[in-house]
Amino acid sequence: MTFRRLLLAATLVVAPFVAAWAQPVEGLYLGAGAALSLTPDLNDHGVRLNTQSPGPGGVLSLGWGFGNGWRAEIEGNYRSEQVDHINLNGLRVGNSGSYDRYGVMANLLFDFDLSGFGIAPSTYQPYLGLGGGYVWNDIRKARLQLGGSSFRIDDTDPQLAYQAIVGGAIGLGSMVPGLSLTAEYRFLGTLDPKFAITRTSGPAVPSVPGNFEPGNVNHSVLLGLRYAFNPPPAAAAAPAPAPAAPVETTRTYLIFFDWDRADLTERARQIITDAAGAARRVQTTRIEVAGHADRSGTPQYNQRLSQRRAEVVANELVRQGIQREEIEVTAFGETKPLVPTADGVREPQNRRVEIVLR
Repeated sequence: MTFRRLLLAATLVVAPFVAAWAQPVEGLYLGAGAALSLTPDLNDHGVRLNTQSPGPGGVLSLGWGFGNGWRAEIEGNYRSEQVDHINLNGLRVGNSGSYDRYGVMANLLFDFDLSGFGIAPSTYQPYLGLGGGYVWNDIRKARLQLGGSSFRIDDTDPQLAYQAIVGGAIGLGSMVPGLSLTAEYRFLGTLDPKFAITRTSGPAVPSVPGNFEPGNVNHSVLLGLRYAFNPPPAAAAAPAPAPAAPVETTRTYLIFFDWDRADLTERARQIITDAAGAARRVQTTRIEVAGHADRSGTPQYNQRLSQRRAEVVANELVRQGIQREEIEVTAFGETKPLVPTADGVREPQNRRVEIVLR
């Protein structure tokens, strides 16, 4: 499979999720995974090297989440496979040796939020990534025997490398905050490495080339763990209901907002008009305006968004004839939801401003 075809397949897999906003992963994280490695035959100048796939492998990564869905990381990786057999122009001439790869890569990844499909990011979150770096390709003790002549491939050649990553993370935060189980498919390729074929005994054989320069790709499936050192806070508990106040002394009006918006709809303006009229009729002593947000963003961003919503409603009350000094404005961010949810869930009932007349 070519790298271009792999990227197209990966794009088709994650396309349904691209329309969803990413759930932020913020700060430092550490990841580790164990791999099963499969390498297609290495083939060049009539020499074909077949490995015993799958072989073992591993990845260790250190990364940083930027809080907007993007992550960057560096990784060290290792893959190892034993040589099953070596053919020369269709004739088996060897069956020993090993093929190892170890390298350093830098990756850029993007996490997708499936809240719109009813799956919270803390439950499952797919991601897609690309990487580039350097990989050392190492063939050891691969021996060829043709009649009375013996040859050996025992060489290392480092090359520039590239990879594509398609994966998903299952949250284990209920057991350990910040911990996730990860499953990935990785496609790794390098520029063609060049290995020397050395004659160790016997006369020269014209059909045996002096160098072996095959195409070099690898497919790996990994299972691992990722630990975020700055996990999102747990869902806030539902506030205890306040004692009911007499209808004559306390009235509450709710104004709802679209996701990530702080502007007023016509319906919202009508509710504010009703509240202003009631405030004048009952001669209230205090008007409380409290802004709220859902949990689809960071706590800091939601605090600012709830403040903007409260200020917009207070300004409309003033436009309706209420004195500004009669209004007390507060903002609670995502800390006091009407409907308790997991982090990252867009809940319309929690995007609101409450006007309380006392």
